[in-house]
This record gives sequence, C-alpha cells and structure tokens, in this order.
Amino acid sequence: MKNSESSAPLDPEDERKLWENAGQGCEDSREKLILAYRPMVFWLAKKFRVPYSSYPDLIQEGMVGLISAVDNFDQSRNNRFITYAFYKIKGRMANFLQRGEARAPTPVEEEFLDRQDSFESDLDRMEWRVSLGIGLDGLPRRERDIVRALIVEGRRASDVASEHGVGVSHIYRLQRNALSHLKSLFLKKDATSGV
Repeated sequence: MKNSESSAPLDPEDERKLWENAGQGCEDSREKLILAYRPMVFWLAKKFRVPYSSYPDLIQEGMVGLISAVDNFDQSRNNRFITYAFYKIKGRMANFLQRGEARAPTPVEEEFLDRQDSFESDLDRMEWRVSLGIGLDGLPRRERDIVRALIVEGRRASDVASEHGVGVSHIYRLQRNALSHLKSLFLKKDATSGV
C-alpha cells in the first residue's frame, strides 16, 4: 500500500463501485477501501491506552483485522461495513493484548481457522457482534455508553461510575435496563426472521 494516498471519506456511490469491483477481484479497489478505513484502526488503537512500545504492534494487528474485514465483508447481508469492521478490528486488537498480558498461547479459534466448523462459529460470533453494534445504536445515549464501557470495552464498573459521577449501583441499574432493551430487540428480530 502507498502511504501517499489519501484516506479521505468515500462518496457513497464511489464506495459502492469500489465494493463491486473488489468483489470481482480488483486489487486497486480493495486497496482503496483499506486506505479509506485505515483511520479507524488508529482511532481504535488510541482507545486502548497501551504503552507506546506496544502501539506499533497494536496498529499492525488492527490493520490485519481491517484487511480481513474488507476481504470477508458480504454486501448482500445489508450490514454497514463500518460496524462490521469496527468489531473485527477491535476484536483482533483485544485478542492481541490479552495474549500479551496473559502470555497465553494463540486462541483456539485462530489456530483452527481453516476448519469449517470453526469458520462458521466465527461468522456467527461476528454476526452477533454486528447485531450488538446495531442494537446499541438504538439505546438511549447513557445506556449505550454504559454497555459499551462495561461489556464491549470490559472496563470496571467502579471506574465507569466515577467518570459519570454516579454510584456503582446506578451503573448496574443502567446496564440491566440496557440489556433488557437489547434482549427484547433481539427476540423481536428473531421472531420476525422466523428463527
């Protein structure tokens, strides 16, 4: 990839054409999509607040997640790419940091990614993450912030409570309300899709 190319936001029609061409094997279109969404990798990396020495490796993991998202995105599912890529990149970065902190071996799902059952499991997990992202967008702002902080980012309730200037019990109450709202949303979605 050339660093001199712009990563300005894409016009929706231009982006649609790029996805169409990339789906037909056009490497130039694929590269333009990667470059257009590259800023999201740097933005997410800053959210992790890692030591400077870990930052380049975190960026590299995020870029692998972005490339994987571009290569595996299925337009026919009518999901937004930015939501799909967000969870793919963030998940890749989180796995990298967890492996580093725990000095654990590579997670099983990565070791056996070529196996069909593992691949389908990864797709199911990704679809759930994308659905969660869409569901979070439907929550009131405060509940959405709490769920993202506690569940998506894995932060401690006491830290989140301190940031919001409320008690821990209030944070848990907001979390319960949000999860109840999400549960009813997903049950309604399953009922309408016939699942």
